[in-house]
Amino acid sequence: MQGSPPGSPATTSYTPTDRTTPTRSATRASYDREVVHAILDQGSVCHLGFVRDGAPVVLPTLYARVGERLYVHGSTGSRPLLMTGRADPGLAVCLTVTHVDGLVLARSAFHHSMNYRSVVVHGIARQVTDPEERRTALDALVDHVVPGRSRDCRPANAKELAATSVIRLDLEEVSAKMRTGGVSDEPEDLSLPHWAGVIPVRTAHGTPLTDPQLPPTTPLPDYLTTR
Repeated sequence: MQGSPPGSPATTSYTPTDRTTPTRSATRASYDREVVHAILDQGSVCHLGFVRDGAPVVLPTLYARVGERLYVHGSTGSRPLLMTGRADPGLAVCLTVTHVDGLVLARSAFHHSMNYRSVVVHGIARQVTDPEERRTALDALVDHVVPGRSRDCRPANAKELAATSVIRLDLEEVSAKMRTGGVSDEPEDLSLPHWAGVIPVRTAHGTPLTDPQLPPTTPLPDYLTTR
């Protein structure tokens, strides 16, 4: 199959490059594949950056990981997908995913911060044209939103597939960066009377709201009752 996902990586870590080595707080960086994969798999939206007509553009969009590849979905008329199709060998992009885990409130304004997990991917995005890989990618995109959903909905028909494009970005030049822990105030500020600490931030799913046109006997799928 054209562009089939790469096999199992030979190492447990990605190789740092100039672009994936942070200039600040380098100790927060990680190149561990499991760490990177976990951050990507737990996210919902990525930000895809590229250059158009000499100016930077950053777009939020859906994505999914399959092995050592990321797939990004969009309409055939979207700018990055049109540019990817025209570019040779592809479109240079930077893709990011970020989770905010906590708001860190210090005694001083300077030391306010956030606890977070993020991944940055640099590389060349290419259009997916192989029919089998496109089906794999589209199923993965649906299942990334709700695991198991691709088997419980109508597949895209020919007209819908013609209006849909998918681009592929290999996980090669990759880094993760994280902050955890509490407040880092200066010793001379510890006696100040201002509250300090961490406010946890969590993403939660609400109770599913049934489509009013759904027959009342339609049960809630198991994959929704366990979320």
